[in-house]
Amino acid sequence: MAKKSAIQKDKNRRRLVDAHAAKRTRLKEIADNRDLPMEERFNARLKLAEMPRNGAKIRIRNRCEVTGRPRAYYRKFKMSRIALRELGSTGQIPGLVKSSW
Repeated sequence: MAKKSAIQKDKNRRRLVDAHAAKRTRLKEIADNRDLPMEERFNARLKLAEMPRNGAKIRIRNRCEVTGRPRAYYRKFKMSRIALRELGSTGQIPGLVKSSW
């Protein structure tokens, strides 16, 4: 099981990303628009730099919802391979058939 602080930190990042997504995309569009004057684009870049770093979508880490494990993550099930195997073997995931021989 991952540290509780790491799981909580990722949840806080997801919350920040949702809160700042609209403003961030608006500023990026202004900064990348070559038709606008250079000063306006530069000011947009400065405002983007002032925003919290954890508000960027790239900072989110996919973690298993069962164990918090950051690696070997299946997006479809939102869990790691280890948790998926355990729950699949006990038949707790609908539609998943775990073969054993």
